[in-house]
Amino acid sequence: MNHLLILPVLIPLFMGAILLIAHRMGKPAKRVLSLLATFALIPVAACLLLQAGDDQLRVYALGNWQPPFGIILLLDRLSALMLLLTSVLASLSLIYASRGDDERGPNFHSLFQFQLLGINGAFLTGDLFNLFVFFEILLISSYVLLVHGNTGERVKAGMHYVVLNLLGSSFFLIGVGMLYGLTGTLNMADLAIKVGQADADTAPLIAAAAYFLLVVFALKAAILPLYFWLPRAYSAACAPVAALFAIMTKVGLYAIIRVFTLIFGGAANELAYLTHDLLWWLAGLTIVAGVFGALAARQLQVLLAYLVVVSVGTLLAGYALGNAESLAAALYYLVHSTLVAGGLFLLADLISRQRGDAQGALLQQAAVQQPLLLGGLFFIGCISVAGLPPFSGFLGKVMLLRAVLDEGQAQLLWPILLVGGFGLIIALSRAGSALFWAGQQAPAVTQKADPVRLLATVGLLSGSVVLVIAAQPISAYMQATAEQLMNLQPYLAIVRGGEA
Repeated sequence: MNHLLILPVLIPLFMGAILLIAHRMGKPAKRVLSLLATFALIPVAACLLLQAGDDQLRVYALGNWQPPFGIILLLDRLSALMLLLTSVLASLSLIYASRGDDERGPNFHSLFQFQLLGINGAFLTGDLFNLFVFFEILLISSYVLLVHGNTGERVKAGMHYVVLNLLGSSFFLIGVGMLYGLTGTLNMADLAIKVGQADADTAPLIAAAAYFLLVVFALKAAILPLYFWLPRAYSAACAPVAALFAIMTKVGLYAIIRVFTLIFGGAANELAYLTHDLLWWLAGLTIVAGVFGALAARQLQVLLAYLVVVSVGTLLAGYALGNAESLAAALYYLVHSTLVAGGLFLLADLISRQRGDAQGALLQQAAVQQPLLLGGLFFIGCISVAGLPPFSGFLGKVMLLRAVLDEGQAQLLWPILLVGGFGLIIALSRAGSALFWAGQQAPAVTQKADPVRLLATVGLLSGSVVLVIAAQPISAYMQATAEQLMNLQPYLAIVRGGEA
């Protein structure tokens, strides 16, 4: 059995427990232990990515109980990709946090590790109930991380976030319970077989369970009309937490791709409307809502939060188009949007620190101390996130538009993306003018950006450049990932003898 597969779960689990038990140790020791554990995830995830490159599915059966009876972890190209993306984002976010943001509240580092435990577990699990368990772990950690610092705005945003996600967890449990009652299993591969064999009496109930799950995943992913919690929560969180949260919506999108491709994407043809037509319209409306929110934003952090909403709609559109090329383009765009959004949240904090009382307000009130440096980074991030050449956002959108079929409603994606991109250019241009060009007062502070914080910010934003330089091998990996996801037979073979 490949024990490397369980390390992304064990490392943050044990380190989080150690940091929680030894909470009285000094802050430097906590930072070192937390950083070591997070950095260790990068080579582990890289090794798993190399292993997944042979297109073989790898199964880790906990307690050696073979599927479908036991709990399993499943490694394929998609889960390996998400693990590596999470480890890179988390490492740079934690470097930023270790320059003082972790001192605003207790047990930051243990909560950070438990957050990684929930995220990594959600990407690896092959069992629907354990997807619920890992969702709860990451949500409980995010509840506390969101209010880290205990400002009034964060507590208020946290209350809304907690209530909505508790409601979502209830729906998740109802959907899981219905599927277990109807099929007698929660192993995803086994569920795919049982759902495909469902008779006419149970098919409507299975569809109802699928709707419950879709509502839950749409809430986690911030899809219209369930996205209203995201701008307030992301804009209120401290910068490194908001940067880590850039992967949180991707967990919901990952769950949609995994569950509705594997469990409901094979023989369950009656759910085709659910997974394609309905999601397509929701994707388009989410993009439109995100663009209007960005145009109306009066705070930099709120503007960036709406950019996350736009990226969610774009990714969902790639999945809803229903072909391997569009899914590959969506996965490429997923990596781009996660890294750039995380970098922009860190950059927004650097800018706010140099504007005194104005902070992130988009007002022509205060200039920054380092306009050329921070303004240049902001310009690069804006070009990338708006989808302009020569950065990765442009390549991702081109790949997605090339995957649009010649006929049908999918052609609406062209005007939605292009007009939406123009709207983002307007919103970001206005923000840049207010922050770097039209400032009327001298800088409120004289302290320059912390070099370590700046390094972490540049590290995330440079991901857009890396995606362009290595576009050919990365896009080839995404194409192979999409084709693997759409070939269900190896997944179904899991319940017929372990590894496919």
